[in-house]
Amino acid sequence: MLEPRRYPLVLLALMVSLGLLAAACAEDGDPVDDVADDEPEDTPADEEEPDEDPPEDEDEDEEDDDPDEAAAAEDAAQLTIIENAVRGGQNSETAEWLIEDAIPAFEEQMAEEGRPVQVELEETGVDDEDYKTQLALDLSVGEGADIMGFDQFWVSEFYAAEYLEPLDEVVGPEVDEWEGWDQIPEAVAGSLEVDDQRFGVPAGTDGRVLFYRRDLFDEAGLDPDWEPESWEDILDAARELQGDDPDMRPLQINAGTPMGEATTMQGFLPVLLGTGAELYDGGWLGESEELREALGFYETIYREEELGDADLQLGTDAREASFEAFSEGEIAILGESDWFWRDVVEPDDGQFPIEDREEIVGYTKFPAQEPGAGIRGQDHVSVSGGTGRVLNPHTEHPEEAWEFLAYLGSEEAQLAFVERQPRITAREDVNAQAVEDDPMLTFVAEEILDITAYRPGFEEYPQVSETLQLATENVVSGRESVDEAVERYEIQLEGIVDPDDIR
Repeated sequence: MLEPRRYPLVLLALMVSLGLLAAACAEDGDPVDDVADDEPEDTPADEEEPDEDPPEDEDEDEEDDDPDEAAAAEDAAQLTIIENAVRGGQNSETAEWLIEDAIPAFEEQMAEEGRPVQVELEETGVDDEDYKTQLALDLSVGEGADIMGFDQFWVSEFYAAEYLEPLDEVVGPEVDEWEGWDQIPEAVAGSLEVDDQRFGVPAGTDGRVLFYRRDLFDEAGLDPDWEPESWEDILDAARELQGDDPDMRPLQINAGTPMGEATTMQGFLPVLLGTGAELYDGGWLGESEELREALGFYETIYREEELGDADLQLGTDAREASFEAFSEGEIAILGESDWFWRDVVEPDDGQFPIEDREEIVGYTKFPAQEPGAGIRGQDHVSVSGGTGRVLNPHTEHPEEAWEFLAYLGSEEAQLAFVERQPRITAREDVNAQAVEDDPMLTFVAEEILDITAYRPGFEEYPQVSETLQLATENVVSGRESVDEAVERYEIQLEGIVDPDDIR
């Protein structure tokens, strides 16, 4: 059972946000002068006089209003949902799906039942950390949207801060009777659980793989249907791709603090799992041979053999730079999630589209250090994350908010979403229909989810993750040896978790 005492990251986020707000106010200066300077000097006096009487047609419009409709709208429960999505921008498909499909369908369904509900989407399109900070600020003062788009690994931290409550405490035991739970694999549903308590409905999951450029492999005389079986196979391919060109950096495994969680998820954890160790397995992984081997892999790539570009990896726009370099054929092997396939290099609307993606971009499983050396004795490993939606415990309409949350996770609503953006959802019945035409997503659904692992669902995880990001950065930059990075990690870990909980 988590003790609702320690919530340093949430508090830190609040302090940073309040500091920025204070700074912004200080920079605004005297707003009165600014407004006065903007007023036109020659505004005709008659344009400044407001009309006291509304136009006749406005009166007629009011008379034409349906009083029953107006009364229904007045009686309707008002719900809001917030997502880090905005039409025409970040996660546009999610915003469009909610506005054009899900919200109208749910409102119609509720109206037919004689229980009118109106739902409003709060669109945002900001950095994930800024979005998380906004949710924390809202919940800390009992405000915020009724339903919130949420990353699975925030749940423990928000629960520890007493910002979230289990669904059955917000709504009641009826949440356990929802038909959708039977369609969601236990591991996926567990991504939004803490202490066996459900906090939200998962929306989707994913998997980490190695993407590679088939065209560059072909040019280097390598098999374009690449299936590495060990770390040495990855290094051998990178060496062949590098050839005699000392400026060629064919391999990028995410590292460093600028990439944030992407370093941990797409890079370090798949490497660590390939040693057979998990970050948390009855205790947090401390100074160990497996940690040395994982950081040693980074040292080989970025320092000893310079198969990866350390400068690119540690730049402030490292991730976007790696995407662009891959799309332009300057990186041959890149560890990423299936999001990279369906969003970044998507031929029509991707950030860095590759027109002939299906022919150019290959994908394969992360191999363990050696065959059979991965967790659970696996030959290959992966890491999955997930998103979902939670309920604000302060909602004034918990019953209606739950019904909308459940509707968003229904087969009908999820099928409407994947029509806009094919992806792996939390529901097996939807996946069976949604990804059959996409070979990469089918590959993840059929071959990755069975070998994957999830991040530890503990409140300390975000800080442990940041410490690991720093360890990779220090090794990749050459600031520390592997032994020094491991020693520093152990010291920092003891400041984050109970030393008795380190193995």
